[in-house]
Amino acid sequence: MPAPTHTRSTSRPRGVGASLPWWALALPALAFTALLLLVLDPAEAHAATGEPAVMDFLRQIRQALLF
Repeated sequence: MPAPTHTRSTSRPRGVGASLPWWALALPALAFTALLLLVLDPAEAHAATGEPAVMDFLRQIRQALLF
């Protein structure tokens, strides 16, 4: 009795000749460009006024743990 053979159900093997959708390349390129523009133009970055809420929250936790 012959052993059963396995056949591929897909016509194209996996990983070979696979194509990406257009947004898989466009979105990372757009994000990189946006971050690069932010780094290159630091004059547009403004310091926040006042104390950040996160630092205040962490200070309160520290004080609660010390007492």
